[in-house]
Order: sequence, then structure tokens, then C-alpha cells
Amino acid sequence: MRAALRAVPLMAAAVAGSGAGPKRARTEPPLRIGTHDGTFHCDEALACYLLRLLPRYRDAEVVRTRDPQRLAQCDVVVDVGGEYDPERHRYDHHQRSFTQSMQSLQPSKPWTTKLSSAGLVYCHFGSEILAGLLGQPEDSPAVTALYDKLYENFVEEIDAIDNGIAQTDGEPRYALTTNLSARVGHLNPRWNDPDQDTEAGFKRAMELVGSEFMDRLDYYHRAWLPARALVEDAIRRRFEVDTSGVLLELPQGGCPWKEHLFSLEKELVLPDPLQLVLFPDRSGQWRVQSVPVGPRSFESRLPLPEPWRGVRDEALSQLTGIPGCVFVHSSGFIGGNRTREGALEMARRTLALQGVGAQSG
Repeated sequence: MRAALRAVPLMAAAVAGSGAGPKRARTEPPLRIGTHDGTFHCDEALACYLLRLLPRYRDAEVVRTRDPQRLAQCDVVVDVGGEYDPERHRYDHHQRSFTQSMQSLQPSKPWTTKLSSAGLVYCHFGSEILAGLLGQPEDSPAVTALYDKLYENFVEEIDAIDNGIAQTDGEPRYALTTNLSARVGHLNPRWNDPDQDTEAGFKRAMELVGSEFMDRLDYYHRAWLPARALVEDAIRRRFEVDTSGVLLELPQGGCPWKEHLFSLEKELVLPDPLQLVLFPDRSGQWRVQSVPVGPRSFESRLPLPEPWRGVRDEALSQLTGIPGCVFVHSSGFIGGNRTREGALEMARRTLALQGVGAQSG
């Protein structure tokens, strides 16, 4: 994936988030998507929304029931019925025999989280859905990259929560109560509400998950994906910044560089891990930031020196001997300087103090 990984416009009708384009002339009854009634969850709300992004299900009626006879009349059934049979379009995950993950169904994928109905629909139809929204072939680099990105950073979480899979071992340090699954859950009637009808709430849930899915796709497509080329170019020019080859300079701040950096380190087989990244901020000053040990980690590969941490402005400049210092964060993961030269010197001094050979480029 190189220059082909660039953003292209989302299909205008899809960006609206409804999944509904121009209405087709109906010469036959609409298709039916079946799911269970009663209390609803994020996974079947997303599964139904995703299906209706497909042209053949765009006008489909969502039938919420547990009646086997009514479900048998549906063209596709999600999250109910006790069957996983993609040839018959049955996508339930509650039966004892079900153990499927993205990796078991697509061995080239790394994710082993047990799928929910959302993950099943995404697994079987996600590439087709994204290809339609992006106006690109299913096997295009952009569709492939966004398919993986959206599963790992959107759908997998829903799969795990619905299947009761903890994010970490042991007791969490704090509660996460505002994720998408929790917000969908709050759309159900409260236990003591006089009106326990869930139909209106389920429609709101579909709108909510659909809006967030489309927003996330738009961000990854228009912001995250174009950042890859920026990071790759910076990696190829890194020796122009410093002959150590472990300092990276980005021409613009704010771009999502971390995940691209980790994937490109592997793809380009870099001999030494990158340590520090320089970039201008929106005020025209410069930042030097440590590369984290992982994409979601708060731990830095090479934090700025401990004596600098929490010190600011002239006191920091006097301590470091580097003019124009602005701050170093108390954890050492980032610092600032008024000029590029000052930020670069902060980075080089950090490398030198940690025994990494840094030389002028």
C-alpha cells in the first residue's frame, strides 16, 4: 500500500448516514431483515444499519420478533434464531456451537474476538459496503485498509462487549460508561417506565450507530488515510533531519501519525526503531514528542529527560542550555520550543543523554 492509499470522495448519498439513496420503483414486496424484539443492543442495531447500506436491502423492512415462523419469512436474520448459515443469510452468534472470529472466517486477519451479529454482517458484507460508499473496487488498497481499520477500531469493540469479553485482565482502574454500546443501551425504556415499547428506541439506536459509523469512516477516509503518505515520506527523509535515523520530522502537526509509523516500521523493515517526532503546532511553535511503545500505549520509547519534566519557559531554557524552550510535560512524553532548531536540539540532547548517537544532518 503506497500512493494508492489516498482518499477519494464518499458517495454523497451515503455520507448523509441514512443508507437510503433514490427510491427504486417497487414492483414486489420489500425484503425483510429479521432481528429480535424486546431489549435491543448495539450489535443488532449496527447489523441492521449496515445491511441497509447495501442496494438490495436499502428499502428492507426491519422485522423485530422472536417468532420462528415470522423469522422464517425474512430474507436475512441477525442476532436471533440460533443459526449461523451465511448461505441462507442467518447471522446469529448466541448458539453454543458458535465460536467464529474474524480470523477463523478470514485467516489472513489477526482478530480473534468472537463475533457478534455486527461483526458477522461486517465480515461478510463490509468490503462490499465500503466499496459502494467509496466508489472503488472491493479489492482496492483504500477499501482494504479502511475495512481493517474500521473493524479494529469500531466493530470489534461492539463484538467484544456484546459477547462479554473484558478489555483487560484483572480489575479495571476506572469505568468506561460512555462507549457506543452503553449509549445504545440507554435508548431502551427504563425498567420502571410505564411504556415499555422498544420500537422507537430501536430506530433511534440504528440512527445513532449509523451516524457514528459514517462519521468514523469519513474521518479514517479523509484524515487518517492521507496521513500515511505524509508519515512514509518523513520516514524516507529521516536522515536529512539527523544522521541517527531515529528522529522524524512531520511538516504539519495534528495528523494521526502513530499507527502509520508502527505499520511502516514493519513494512519498511527499519533497522532501528524511531524514537522522537518533531512537528509544528498551530501557533507556529514546534513540538518534540516521543514515540509510544505501542499505538494505544501511554508509555514512551524515549521520554524527554527527567530533570526537564514540568519545567517551563526561561527556567527550562536555562536548565537545558537551549534557547526558546516552552515546556516539557510532567510525564516527559512531549515538549515544546519556539523554533524548529530549538525543538531539534531538544530531541538531539535527549538522544545523547540516553546514549543514542545523534548527529547533525
